[in-house]
Amino acid sequence: MLSEFKQFAMKGNFVDMAVGIVIGAAFGTIVSSLVNDVIMPLVGVITGGVDFSNMFMVISKPIEGASYATLAAAQDAGAVTVNYGLFINAVVTFLIVAFVLFMIIKGLNAAKKAEEEAVVEAGPPADIALLTEIRDALKK
Repeated sequence: MLSEFKQFAMKGNFVDMAVGIVIGAAFGTIVSSLVNDVIMPLVGVITGGVDFSNMFMVISKPIEGASYATLAAAQDAGAVTVNYGLFINAVVTFLIVAFVLFMIIKGLNAAKKAEEEAVVEAGPPADIALLTEIRDALKK
């Protein structure tokens, strides 16, 4: 059983998948930082100083009549909040990741298509062409 697991773990696809997951997690961290630390502050400036990460709606207050200036203050007080600003950040993060993956896959598909066209234009290798000629001669 241990040898079967070792054989499974050492297959190329499994290792490739593990590397992809690790790189994907690191890429997700970078994109989250890009959105939270670069893009959303710029969007906030464009929209007049709106801080999306601090946009929330209080559903239930632990103390009647209390108001909260920040999301952290509301959460520290135990208020139940809908954090729609954080949701907007998550949507922007998703859109950036989806766009980057689209561009990567588009590039890979273009490279694959160019490689396939080059193989078709080059024709079969010399040994295959020779074997084809021998086969055709034998048929005659």
